[in-house]
Amino acid sequence: MSGRLIVLDVDSTLITSEVIERIAARAGTEPEVAAVTEAAMRGEIDFAESLRQRVATLAGVPDTVFRDVIDEVEFTPGAEELISTLQERGWTAALVSGGFEEIVADLASTVNIDLFRANRLEVIDGALTGRTIGPVIDRAAKAAALREYCAQLGLDPADAVAVGDGANDLDMMAAAGLGIAFNAKPVVQEQADAAVNEPSLMAVIDIIDARTAPRP
Repeated sequence: MSGRLIVLDVDSTLITSEVIERIAARAGTEPEVAAVTEAAMRGEIDFAESLRQRVATLAGVPDTVFRDVIDEVEFTPGAEELISTLQERGWTAALVSGGFEEIVADLASTVNIDLFRANRLEVIDGALTGRTIGPVIDRAAKAAALREYCAQLGLDPADAVAVGDGANDLDMMAAAGLGIAFNAKPVVQEQADAAVNEPSLMAVIDIIDARTAPRP
C-alpha cells in the first residue's frame, strides 16, 4: 500500500500537447478543434459538449493515427523524473485524462503506471466514427476516479495530490488534499491550492515537499 497518491492530467500536463489536436491535424480540423479545446480549458464551455463537438470532426480518420500520435507526443520536461522520484518514495502515480485511452495506455506503460482512466474513441472498419464509447471522462469523472483510486489504495483523499492545467481538472484538484495548477489557465490557477509556472514538471516536487508532511 502506498502512503500517498499523485494523480496527473495528461494533455498539456504530463505531455506537451493536446492529443485531440494531433488527431485533428489528420482530419484537417485542427484550428476548429483547438479553438473549442481552449474554450473548454478556460471553463467557457461544458467539457462533455466540447468533447462531442471535437470528436465529431475526426470521423473517417484511420485508426493508424493512434500509433502516429504515440510516436509524436513528448513528455513534459521533468514528467518522467517526477513520477519515478515519487514512486521511489513509495507513492502511487495515476493518470486521469479527458483525452483518449488509446494514447494514455501507452504513456502509462512507459512511466510504469497501472492506474489510468480516459475516454475511448469508437472505431469501425479501421476508421474513427466521430463518436466516443463508454462514459465521458469529464471533471466530475476525474474527481470520482481520484476517490476510487484512494479507496483502492486504502487512502484518504487528503493524502492525494492532483496536478492539472484546465477547468476539467478543478473537481479532481478540489477532491485531493493538494491541488496543483501546472502552467494552467487563469481560472485554474485562481482555484488551485498552489500553482507552478515553470517549464519542468519536477517543480511540483518543491510544492509537494513543502505542503505534505512526511510519513513516519
